[in-house]
Amino acid sequence: MAQLTYKEAIKQLLRRLHAGEPIEQLKGEFAQVLSQLHPEHIALIEQELIEEGISPDEIKRLCDLHIEVFREVVERARLDVPQWHPIYILVEEHRAMLGLAKRLDEAAGQLLAGQERDIMTAQIETIKNVAHHFVEYERHMEREENAIFPFLERHGVTQPPAIMWTEHNEFREMRKHLLSLIESGYGDDLTAFIEPLRGLSSKLLSHLTSHYYKENNVLFPMALRLLSQDEWKAIRSDFDEIGYCCFTPQVEAPVEVVSEARLETAAVVGAAQFETGTLTHEQLEAMLNALPFDITFIDADDVVRYFNSPREGRMFVRTKAVLGRKVQQCHPQSSLHVVNRLLDEMKSGKRDVAEFWINLRGRLVHIRYFAVRDAKGRYLGCMEVTQDITDIKLLEGEKRLLD
Repeated sequence: MAQLTYKEAIKQLLRRLHAGEPIEQLKGEFAQVLSQLHPEHIALIEQELIEEGISPDEIKRLCDLHIEVFREVVERARLDVPQWHPIYILVEEHRAMLGLAKRLDEAAGQLLAGQERDIMTAQIETIKNVAHHFVEYERHMEREENAIFPFLERHGVTQPPAIMWTEHNEFREMRKHLLSLIESGYGDDLTAFIEPLRGLSSKLLSHLTSHYYKENNVLFPMALRLLSQDEWKAIRSDFDEIGYCCFTPQVEAPVEVVSEARLETAAVVGAAQFETGTLTHEQLEAMLNALPFDITFIDADDVVRYFNSPREGRMFVRTKAVLGRKVQQCHPQSSLHVVNRLLDEMKSGKRDVAEFWINLRGRLVHIRYFAVRDAKGRYLGCMEVTQDITDIKLLEGEKRLLD
């Protein structure tokens, strides 16, 4: 059967599934068109359905039913990757997290069953330990969201990552609830602590089991088929930059993997090419001037080379006349020894940051100096950053985006 034909047949069957027909009645018809199906086709077909009008929420709601229907196909998938590979790391972290979720559920179950006080104390310590690992798990999700998902999107795969990201956020909400429970403590009323904990632990275990099944058997095999070796090397470099969890297996990347992890971005005429992107001169200057603080840069020879022009005005006056001038000439003789000591310590590598704060015209001003170095640690200059932090210090609670 031609690919287009079996894809259309599957889409029709999925529509019937979404319309409410029982899975058992549809399994026989699905079996006739599954033989040529690769796991990534599942996600791509779901994406097409969304583009044709089925809402992403509806796709997600019945995603587990889709997995049940396609179980034969997804279980044929094998993740044969070397240990340095991002997918190997993620799958191993899935194993560790699932083990932790089971420990949490078992500990909550034992608390519910009632035990001796010292045994219950030990179970609560286990729960706290698991919660700590759940906090560490944030980096796992960040690596998927910020390293793998963007590459899938470049290949036209948008909805499957979006669904997985939604499930990440669902986990974050459950984790927040768990941490809140632990933080509030239990005092003498164990029931008020144990009963919601038991329900939450079961929900977490079920959520992670389903989520990992989809990623290990659908999303990851699809990514392995679509992404090139160079793309995986770039992803591994991003993984190393984002960081790992306390339970991540220690897997070093071969030198050639890290050194070759470079991907070309689209060339823009007249633009500056950076390791992390491309900006035109106009964009770069406007962006620097949009920063809510003052920047001044002096080079390795102590010469003032640049300052930005924030739209709200600088805290300290800068004129173009200082450009090309030695920074020592911009300070009174009485403070030169401090300036020279700071620069000498930065040049020698003894210091990377210096900071102080003062009251200026009724405002609290934070002033920092940063040593600027290249990838090999060679000193390129010093950047001064001056910021009015008066209103920042007054912030309390939290404010969500666009609230």
